[in-house]
Amino acid sequence: MTGRSAQALYTFVPISDGERAKAFYRDVLDLDLLEDTPFALVFKVPGGALRLAKTPDFTPHPFTIVGWVTPDISSDMDRLAEKGVTFERFEQLPQDEAGIWVVPDGTKICWFRDPDGNLLSLTQTG
Repeated sequence: MTGRSAQALYTFVPISDGERAKAFYRDVLDLDLLEDTPFALVFKVPGGALRLAKTPDFTPHPFTIVGWVTPDISSDMDRLAEKGVTFERFEQLPQDEAGIWVVPDGTKICWFRDPDGNLLSLTQTG
């Protein structure tokens, strides 16, 4: 299948604890759980699905593994912070007091981690 014939995106993220990940992605990120099997959790996301692969041993990557585009990054950050999410700070990036980095075209980005340490992001385009 090529990009021209693909109809939806199916994204894979490794997790080590299914119940902990389910609580975070369902209750904190407000994603709809489609399936819970011995091998994975599958959540509905716009344009496809997010498959959390139950993997006993893995080391999270130091880069963003999945991100969402939002029309209002500040409101989403406030909502997530109310649910206990903390936002990452990176020494090399000039982030504001909330943890938002504004790129030259005006796009705003923030980062946070899931319970397994996977780096996730929110982006508001400029």
